[in-house]
Amino acid sequence: MGVGAGELQVGDVVVVRDETPAHHHRTPWFVKGKTGRIASISGPFFNPESRAHGGDGLPKRRLCSVEFRQVDLWGECYGESDGDRLLVDIYEHWLER
Repeated sequence: MGVGAGELQVGDVVVVRDETPAHHHRTPWFVKGKTGRIASISGPFFNPESRAHGGDGLPKRRLCSVEFRQVDLWGECYGESDGDRLLVDIYEHWLER
């Protein structure tokens, strides 16, 4: 599973867990298994994965804005500039160093 709360810092290189749980989650399919860099961190916030099923949302989770190179996400399908980036907000427990 992802790193513990508070372990990641801005600038860290991370990989998004490549999992598809049966329950509600907010991690987009197109970033799973991909490598990015943390651009900012906010929170902690109630965990939406738990709250979606009537839970209390605890423990709270930090939300990381992770920067990905577009070409790393889309491969040869991406025909624009190699320097283009995409920021995606991902809860910290989905990220690994």
